Amino acid sequence: MSIKIIGAGFPRTGTNTLKASLEKLGFSKTYHMKELLVEPDNLHYWLTLEETGTTDWDTLYDGYQATVDFPAYPWYKEHLDKYPDARVILTVRPFEKWYSSIGSTIWTAGPQTPGQKIMMLIKLLLSPRLRKVIKCVKFAKRMIFQVELQGKFEDKAFAEKVFNEHIEKVKATVPADKLLIYDVRDGWAPLCEFLNVPVPTEPLPHLNKKENFRTMLKGLMKGQMVGG
Repeated sequence: MSIKIIGAGFPRTGTNTLKASLEKLGFSKTYHMKELLVEPDNLHYWLTLEETGTTDWDTLYDGYQATVDFPAYPWYKEHLDKYPDARVILTVRPFEKWYSSIGSTIWTAGPQTPGQKIMMLIKLLLSPRLRKVIKCVKFAKRMIFQVELQGKFEDKAFAEKVFNEHIEKVKATVPADKLLIYDVRDGWAPLCEFLNVPVPTEPLPHLNKKENFRTMLKGLMKGQMVGG
């Protein structure tokens, strides 16, 4: 099975909604950060991709037809080289909403207070699986905030510059006939037209709102595939 859809949008741009939507449209399964947190032993595929520009694609994506969100999005070009017949979907949303969303979710993910840090340390000592999951979370935060945003996330003007430059880079890299710039608020129509599939009768599944993020993350860290 080959990857048919490559997601190039930043996390918190509707990527979980896109995952659920693609799976509803028949592109099952769709790889997302959730998959890595549930199967943290697969982190080595992504570390290899970071180091070498390639990985064991066939094993990594066995059974998958699409990929969205982190950890794939930073390497959308490498994915397109590997899967030249794939189409690319760049999820977008207004910068202010994205900045607020990622700042209150991924940026602050993990223990914040001394008490929370002590509790996490105890859990880490008792759970080998949790230690692997934390490595995945640290990988994500490093790639997003240290590499992509160059350690300057709290500089809002700089973050906006990076956010907009990413969109322009994708537009300049991906052939126009293979690219959909997609705001999930636009619903099924542009997505289904781009993929040449019928529009479902039910509404687009809007998932992973920031108020549900921590509950979802707790489930994923326990190895439970959570939808919300």
